[in-house]
Amino acid sequence: MKYRSRLDELPVLRSRPETVNAERYNRVRLALCRLEEPLRIELPELRSLDFILEENMWAVVDRDFNDIPVVAWTDFEHRSTLHLPVHCTLRYYHAYADAVIEKALKKLDETLDAKLTSAH
Repeated sequence: MKYRSRLDELPVLRSRPETVNAERYNRVRLALCRLEEPLRIELPELRSLDFILEENMWAVVDRDFNDIPVVAWTDFEHRSTLHLPVHCTLRYYHAYADAVIEKALKKLDETLDAKLTSAH
C-alpha cells in the first residue's frame, strides 16, 4: 500500500505552497528509480523519525507512533525541464513540524548521495 493514501485519511493542521529545488527533487527521483519505491530513510539524529519517499509524496513520519506523519510534500507539479524548481504542497501534521524540516532534508540529501554513490 502506498503511504500517500494514508496521508489523505489524516487531518492536516495546515498546508501551504512550497518549492523544492531541482537538485533535491532530481536526487529523490533518481533514488526512487535506482533503489526502490517506496524508499525509507532513517533519520537517527531526529530520534524516531524517518523519511518515506514515493513518486508523488515525501513524508517525515514517526516510526514509534505507527508512522504517523509529521510533515509531507505532496502534489508535485509535473515539469518538462530538469533544472527548474518543482512546486508542491507542504502539509503539516504536527505543531512542531517546522523544527525538523531543514534537519530532515539535509539528512535526506546526505543519505541519498551516499546510497546513490555506492549503488554505482
